[in-house]
Amino acid sequence: MRKVLVTGGAGYIGSHVVQQLVARGESVVVIDNLSTGFREAVQDAELVVGNVGDTSLVSSVLRGCGIDAVMHFAAHTVVPESVSDPLKYYGNNTCNTRNLLAACAEAGVDKFIFSSTAAVYGLTEQGVADENTPTHPVNPYGTSKLMSETMLTDYCATGRMRHVILRYFNVAGCDPKGRIGHSAPTATLLIKAACEHAVGKRDSLAIYGTDYDTPDGTGIRDYIHVDDLAAAHLRALDHLRSGGSSLTLNCGYGHGYSVREVLDSVARVGGQPLNIVELPRREGDLAKLIACSDRLKQVLDWQPQYDDLDFIVRTALVWERKLVNKRMPLSSVA
Repeated sequence: MRKVLVTGGAGYIGSHVVQQLVARGESVVVIDNLSTGFREAVQDAELVVGNVGDTSLVSSVLRGCGIDAVMHFAAHTVVPESVSDPLKYYGNNTCNTRNLLAACAEAGVDKFIFSSTAAVYGLTEQGVADENTPTHPVNPYGTSKLMSETMLTDYCATGRMRHVILRYFNVAGCDPKGRIGHSAPTATLLIKAACEHAVGKRDSLAIYGTDYDTPDGTGIRDYIHVDDLAAAHLRALDHLRSGGSSLTLNCGYGHGYSVREVLDSVARVGGQPLNIVELPRREGDLAKLIACSDRLKQVLDWQPQYDDLDFIVRTALVWERKLVNKRMPLSSVA
């Protein structure tokens, strides 16, 4: 049976992809060092605890498990931290990706799906990016991912591998059935943090920047439900298995919501007002960034199922309430 290796599969996005892979009958092996993931998120898949930058370990898994394709999620993802500690991001996100590619080359793995980010674009003229928009990341997180994209495309140009690079916009929400979710105790993602406040984990919620050139002065982002994003990965795998060529694709809904609109949704779904504190802008944040994801829909025949802000918030809020009610042990999620 063909097997898929998922690095970082115990993390937030990776675990949702693993869940969908297993649900359709795939055999999945996860490598995760559990520094930002948790065991409970890996359900019905083999978990190997280790570092994706450990070429010896990865090589043994690739060969010993008969891996057909690799999905690479393992990375640090916090933009402000990347500004204060850039070498951490270049070491984990870029150097470890290089080591993973080297192990794939040695084992003859020829299909690779890479978890990238809209942060590779940086500032855009209209706040909208398609795949041909120039890449000028404004923080080390985005640069570390763009460097990995470059390595991957250069290696694939040799003809020994084909890839799909998926550039995520703002991922949010949790499994609609409440089986897994986003469990970071120090979350920076807006909807996650807002839902933590709604269930009493935070005394207040900050808006960073209220003077952007947007209708209500707060930043606008394209929010995509994590299950819709996970489905795009399965489409990408099918594309490569059917002999499809290498691709770079945006993953978003093509429209955005401001910070205030998101917080209004959390208050509406949660049924209570939020205690909001307004603070200055954070370094590296943008006024607006929206995906043009037409290529994803056309090439992979991907259609979103959960393009509704209140639904996204509701799934995130259900998970936060579950964490509180069950007193589940929390650990960061990639």
